[in-house]
Amino acid sequence: MYSKYALAAAILGCSINTLPISAFAPRQCTTRLIRVPSQNLLQMTATLDERSSSSSSEVKPRDLGSNPVVVSKEAEALSHSKTTMKLTPSFDLFQLLDESEGGHIPHTVPGNAMRDEDILKVGIPDTLGEMKLADYKGLGGSKKIEDLPDPFKMVEKELQPFSDSIKELVSTDQPILSMAAKHFFEKRHGKRFRPTIVQLMAKTVAACTPEGKQGKEWEWSGASEIDMEGGVVTSKNHQGSEVWRKQAQLGQIVEMIHVASLIHDDVLDEADTRRGGEAVHKLYSNKVAVLAGDYLLARASVLLARLENTAVVQIMATALESLVAGEIMQLKASPEELLQMESYLKKSYYKTASLICYACRSTALLGGHAYGSTVATACEEFGFHMGLAFQIQDDILDFTAAANILGKPALADMNLGLSTAPILYAAQEFDHLRPLVKRRFKEKGDKQTALEALYKSKTAMNKAKQLAQFHAQRAVDALLRLPQSDARDALLRLTYVVITREK
Repeated sequence: MYSKYALAAAILGCSINTLPISAFAPRQCTTRLIRVPSQNLLQMTATLDERSSSSSSEVKPRDLGSNPVVVSKEAEALSHSKTTMKLTPSFDLFQLLDESEGGHIPHTVPGNAMRDEDILKVGIPDTLGEMKLADYKGLGGSKKIEDLPDPFKMVEKELQPFSDSIKELVSTDQPILSMAAKHFFEKRHGKRFRPTIVQLMAKTVAACTPEGKQGKEWEWSGASEIDMEGGVVTSKNHQGSEVWRKQAQLGQIVEMIHVASLIHDDVLDEADTRRGGEAVHKLYSNKVAVLAGDYLLARASVLLARLENTAVVQIMATALESLVAGEIMQLKASPEELLQMESYLKKSYYKTASLICYACRSTALLGGHAYGSTVATACEEFGFHMGLAFQIQDDILDFTAAANILGKPALADMNLGLSTAPILYAAQEFDHLRPLVKRRFKEKGDKQTALEALYKSKTAMNKAKQLAQFHAQRAVDALLRLPQSDARDALLRLTYVVITREK
């Protein structure tokens, strides 16, 4: 499976980590490539006029530390040109843990430098400017979250044709492969959480005036060129525009990548069910499931190229790479790392949050905002914390919700030998759990002992909930740097929903 993800990333020509903003030079194509089956072609030519970057900075390999990359620094550096974005993982840009647990605000680097609280809202009133989730019902307060716009209803009509159009996008001439690839889309499972975020984020950034749109620096910022009157997207001209179409397509791409990762994960984990139905490999076979996931990634790659933004292609391809890094991290974690909360959160970032946060920043770029802008930075920071809050809540529900509610087997992580936030907090309280965690619950009675300790603990589950709420509040704080709009406020409500949901 890993080689398939890596192949998808290689096809897109990407890698990880960060160059200066001046090096983000999108290459401009003078012609578009039209997808035609090879057997119908006698000759196909395309002339590509590539513009070289004005940057003269050299690529220096970064100390990757514990980052699970399996190539040497020299090979990593050779794979980059002066126009290649090297993205710093979001956990190096934004805060992983509360200060009370040893967390700290990361150093300022190009990916997180623009975190201005006021620049976008000077003279603009914000009725939710000091919003705290703890003030709302279910989290300790008395305010009603229903006073904010419903996130799912706001984009319901736009996402209504989502399943039908995405089924067409993943169609193939091979019937069994087509059926396997369409499996989740046919059944219309779930609320399309990720496309909903992208769609709402697209509306949110449309209400933000681009910062500093002058000079050559803007030209190489990674922002898409806006081909409409005034050259700027606004809330009034956004709906139905080419920008709106590309952002909607990004939502489809994100869902295709996500579903491909689910199909592959179920094969690796030998899972029987997914989203309340049989896993793809159980309906067909392991081979068909792996190929279906590969096919979805291939189709997502083609659609990604059609967005015609080199920076976005590299950012989203890094999300593919992150999915693999998360799997490797999960498989190869040392016994000591299995006990570390920070290691758990980094793995959660790779497997869940990276796709969401990269999609959010890419949405801003497609909307004409520079990579290093306050808008794009706020978008990624929101997605980072939202993704982690979502995963932590998922891990809490693994212990508190029945399998028929979750749509997947309960205690799935423990059965794979993995410890999530609730168990890790219990192990901090009960020393006898530490060797069980380190040996991945392999001995008879380990899981039962761990569960008894968790339910006996007076603090573990509450600490896990507080961790989810910490990240949810940080997601809210990032959104509050953006001007108020119905879409932004709907994202605020969605953040609340993420950590109060029961399935």
